[in-house]
Amino acid sequence: MLYRSLGILLLGAGSTLWSSFASAQESMHGMMMPMMRAETIKAPLLPHGAVLQEIAKLANQSKQPNLFKADVTAAPTETEFVAGKKTTVWAYNGSVPGSLIEVNEGDTVEIRFINKLSQPTTIHWHGLPIPPEQDGNPMDPVLPGTEHSYRFTLPEGSAGTYWYHPHPHEYTAEQVYKGLAAPFIVRAKDDPLKNIPERNLMISDLKLNSDATIANNDGNDWMNGREGQFVLVNGQYQPVVEVKGTERWRIWNATSARYLNLSLGGRKFTLVGTDGGLLEKPVRDLQVLLLAPAERAEIIVDATGQEGNASLVAEPYNRGKMGHVAAEKSINIAAVSLLAGQSIAIPDTLRKIDDLGEAKATKKMVFSEAMSMANGQHSMLFLINGKSFDMHRVDFTSRIHETELWEITNKSDMDHPFHIHGTQFQVVETELNGIRTPAPYKAWKDTVNARPGETVRIKIRQDFPGLRMLHCHILEHEVQGMMAIQLVE
Repeated sequence: MLYRSLGILLLGAGSTLWSSFASAQESMHGMMMPMMRAETIKAPLLPHGAVLQEIAKLANQSKQPNLFKADVTAAPTETEFVAGKKTTVWAYNGSVPGSLIEVNEGDTVEIRFINKLSQPTTIHWHGLPIPPEQDGNPMDPVLPGTEHSYRFTLPEGSAGTYWYHPHPHEYTAEQVYKGLAAPFIVRAKDDPLKNIPERNLMISDLKLNSDATIANNDGNDWMNGREGQFVLVNGQYQPVVEVKGTERWRIWNATSARYLNLSLGGRKFTLVGTDGGLLEKPVRDLQVLLLAPAERAEIIVDATGQEGNASLVAEPYNRGKMGHVAAEKSINIAAVSLLAGQSIAIPDTLRKIDDLGEAKATKKMVFSEAMSMANGQHSMLFLINGKSFDMHRVDFTSRIHETELWEITNKSDMDHPFHIHGTQFQVVETELNGIRTPAPYKAWKDTVNARPGETVRIKIRQDFPGLRMLHCHILEHEVQGMMAIQLVE
């Protein structure tokens, strides 16, 4: 492709153009982020091998039935990733990841959000079907030293595995990699898997300097998306997970840009849920599962007949990164001990997922990337339909309650995960090199990956009026312009 060819010219080893490109200074929160020179960081090894800890639940202040009420504060705090060294992180209620919010379908949620950061911020309730004005859009910043109240009611059928994180204009990537992210679970009134013990695994990564401070993004981070040296689970490095019998794992990919091609070292597991909750039918005997940034999954791990020591591993996945980057390799995320115990059967049908019906309109959305020499500086442009994000421009207009067919085409040289706010969609098919492949199962999704040259077709419906964001969920790409606005009216 043209961009890949240009990338080889600019980014090849020893290229003087790359030296000039990578030494350009970083602009202050501009929509186009010029590249900084990448520096070699000798980071310390984090303590590892401790038992995986549960993510603490956020306490409900309300005594009223079907009302969850709590305070969430975003503020700098210190933690100790490296023994004897303090790392300043930005955290929700003082912990990384932030506290788990757990509610039921039909509940009303009231969150008083307090911003003690030095930057404006918001809380985006990733994947939840809630009104735009409650969804932490970048048009609704919460300024430093102020607070804001979010209130929404979760409808029947919204049970699933969600999360919350910042979404302020120009600051999202920095605030997330500094630590602002937390899980959110909506429980069903009638859950066919309620008798299976659950485990939450929120996977993030961490990039540290040798003094244990959080490193700034370098040129490769802004171009490819940030990947830290350390992959964490619930804030821990290479913890130990003990599975006795059967467990239901909820897994979050809460990284900025890392693709998690997950395996259990050849052990089999069953996929039972995606972003928006349970599948219609389980997908059995899997040995690998790819989660793009922001995707979630529910899997059943059964130790019966698979006893022994294993590892949760991110297997190599080539997403088309450019520049001076290391070769992809396997990453051990956690040690897993599989022990004999009660084996719990998984039903053949988990729930009914109704098709969204005939599409009344079609939307076409194209991811692309290019190099820029604006103002004499090299920078990357990450575009949707040839345009960089403008917070004052509406890019798509849709009618409320109307099913649409969206064609998401990736004309760039690297993978991009598509995410849209406020609703769950159904993947219809993918098309690559002229070959159409139907979706392998019925599921609700709010994030889907698009490979270079691929078109992903989805059915989607928005049920609240207002402005919705849609973007690449590689956060550095979002910040640099790969985002658009949908008006629902």
